[in-house]
Amino acid sequence: MIKAEEVFRIGRLGKPHGVKGEITMQVDDDVFDRVDAEFLVLRVDGILVPFYMEEYRFRTDTTALIKFEDVDTVEQARQLTNCDVFFLRRMADDNDEDLTWAFFVGFDLVEATTAHTVGRIAAVDDSTQNILFELEDGTLIPAAEELITNIDQENKQIYMALPEGLLNL
Repeated sequence: MIKAEEVFRIGRLGKPHGVKGEITMQVDDDVFDRVDAEFLVLRVDGILVPFYMEEYRFRTDTTALIKFEDVDTVEQARQLTNCDVFFLRRMADDNDEDLTWAFFVGFDLVEATTAHTVGRIAAVDDSTQNILFELEDGTLIPAAEELITNIDQENKQIYMALPEGLLNL
């Protein structure tokens, strides 16, 4: 059984496309295209389930069309509409240079100079040029590479040298 801490969210399925089981996917992270992946993980009725891909193609930078094995009709594809799509962390771990900001959702953010845990990263806001980590308590932290001092993937911690006073805003 796949556990929530073993995956990170990379998108959401949309409407069926055509009549042969293809479905659209809003892509937040194209890691499945950069890493040799045979399957994606979908949350179906609260359970994380692997779905093997027959093929996929990008329509735009943020939209892909995916054909999963054994999903051969519009009706079968429609049952997957609005499912969140995930990728296994261990598959992405092998390619540290390909990690994206979305990979860090679920990591604890630790202030590097004090080793104080600031909070857990709940989401990444990349809607503007200044990417932000959104912590579970709603705090926003700039996700800037120059602030990161260490990444401990095993313990799911990211150490950052935060500017003085940032946490007091």
